[in-house]
Parts: sequence; structure tokens; C-alpha cells
Amino acid sequence: MKIVHYVCAALLCGMAFGAGAQQRQQQTLVVTASNAATNDLLVYNTAGKLLQTVATGGKGGVSGNAGGIAQDRDRLAVVNFGSTDVSIFRRRDDAFTRDQIVSSVSGPVSVAFGHNHLYILGATSIESHAIWDFGISPTADGVASLLIGDGSAAQVGVLATQLILTEKSNAIETVNLTADGAVTGTPAMVSNIPSNVNTPFGLVTRDNEAYVTIAHANEISLVRNDAVLTTTGSGTQSAPCWLALDGPYLFSSNSPSMSVSRYVVHGQKIIQDAAVAATFQGDPTDITYRAGLAAVIDGAGSISHLTNFSVDPDGNLTPLSVVTIAGAANGVAISRPDN
Repeated sequence: MKIVHYVCAALLCGMAFGAGAQQRQQQTLVVTASNAATNDLLVYNTAGKLLQTVATGGKGGVSGNAGGIAQDRDRLAVVNFGSTDVSIFRRRDDAFTRDQIVSSVSGPVSVAFGHNHLYILGATSIESHAIWDFGISPTADGVASLLIGDGSAAQVGVLATQLILTEKSNAIETVNLTADGAVTGTPAMVSNIPSNVNTPFGLVTRDNEAYVTIAHANEISLVRNDAVLTTTGSGTQSAPCWLALDGPYLFSSNSPSMSVSRYVVHGQKIIQDAAVAATFQGDPTDITYRAGLAAVIDGAGSISHLTNFSVDPDGNLTPLSVVTIAGAANGVAISRPDN
């Protein structure tokens, strides 16, 4: 009988150890990049504890962009604007290791995953790189020059059969993808862009729709099938810049107002639900949402802040932690263990 007890005790201890190990491996992680001359990936838990600093192997220096970090399952892509390349990281347990560095045609400002490809928006170009079982192709299988290409590119997003991208010099454009997901042809300007368009900035996509900010016109537009369908003003909050989408809720970070606004979206409607859903110490520079968690990067002079929020079913943002980061941190993404 004692032997049985010992065996049971050993099994229970093993189960407890296994559960503890599994719990340690199931942290939700929030990442940003230092964006310094020697760029680093900064890895935090939702409580704001810095868990890891990993060199990207490249140089930072990007600004006026969103989507500087993209997440796909256990993989991250991080832009290195100063060295004209993108670092690829893989998550193993609760740590990231740099897997490879992919060169880009022009200085990368925004990255996105989709259609089994990594898409890189550069200052003057958009390109696609196929994802293989063992990594990402170092050679682009599709490249196109941007319509304006003056270095004002801001963000890229993935649609059902296209990419959509913004250039702050008043361009919202799409480019087609092949059946395999490679960039093909040349970008085209979407139609029905408002006559008062002034500085398109950030965007977020779902299926075949994209919500796009027109920052200096204080507007958010809905784009579908290569056309702007509707536009909504941002009310009391100035210059909506970057967006995140959670079911019916669209969140815009408003840089000069140092706030986040909440909108309800359905059909062709974009209705402001809360002019101020959260406030910050600096100008928000990027926002992301994933499975009940939102994160915002803001900048204030020589420092940045990373704020983590829980998001309830009514779209209310409750702060979980605020972290101060030296320098102009860029990009933000959420990595969950259930990727």
C-alpha cells in the first residue's frame, strides 16, 4: 500500500511540476522595439515586467509609421529601417530567438503576415516573401513601386486578394496578389477618396474591408472593393492616427490628443462610441489588440511608454500596466501561447 502511495505522490508531483511548467510557458507577451541605432526587441509580460531584450541585428530609426512589428503564430517580424532589413524571431516557451534577417528593397516601415507570405512596406516599395516550413524566403517573389514613393509610406494591411497601404502624401492604394499570395502588378489609388484628404496614416483590415485614418483631416474611412464607402469625423479628438479592431469595436489612437477613441462599426457605419476611452502621457504611435488585451506605445520627448489594457466585452479599456522605455520605441504586438 505504501508503494502505491509513493507512486501516487510521485505522479502528483510530476503533474504539479508539469502544470507549473505549462503555466510558465503560457504567458501572454507584449513586444516592442527600441528603434535605436542598435535595435532591440523588448519583451514584456502583461504586468509590465521586462522579460527579455534581444538584438535584432539591425538598425532602427523609423518614425511616422505603424505595424513596425507583425505577429504570426510563433513568429515575429521587426523592421530595421536604418539597415534596410527585417528581423524574424521565433517564440519558444516564453522567449524569443532571432531566426533570420531578410533584406528589403527600401527602408522598411511596416510589415504584415498573410496568405503564407510576409509583406514588407518600404519607403518606396511593397514586396512579398514566401513563408516556407523552415523560414521566410530571403528573396522577394513580388515587388512593386509605390505610387508616390517619396518616403512617406505609413502602413500595410492584408485583404482577401490584395494589400492596402497608405502614403502620408495623400495616397490610399491597393496592390493585387497572385493566387499564391505574391505581389503582382502595380498599386492603384482607391476611388472616392474624400476631397479634403490630408495625410492618410494608419489602417486595420478584416476580410475584404479596411478602416483607414486620414489624420490631418480628423477622419476615419471605410475602404471596400477599391473604394472609400464612408467617412466619419473624430469629433473632439484630433488626428486619429493608428487603429485596432475588436469585433464591433474600432479603437483609434489620437496622437496630438494623447488619447484613444472607441467607435462601433457595422455595415458601412462608423459611429463614435466614446471620444476618450483612454489617455496617455505622450503621443500614441501604435496600437494593437488581441483576444481581450490591447497595448499602446506612446512617445514623450526622449522616452516612450508601453501601456497594457484588458478589454471587456463592452470595449472598455482597463489599464494593467505602464512601462517607461528610454528612446523612441516603435511598433507593438501581442504574442499568446495559443497562437
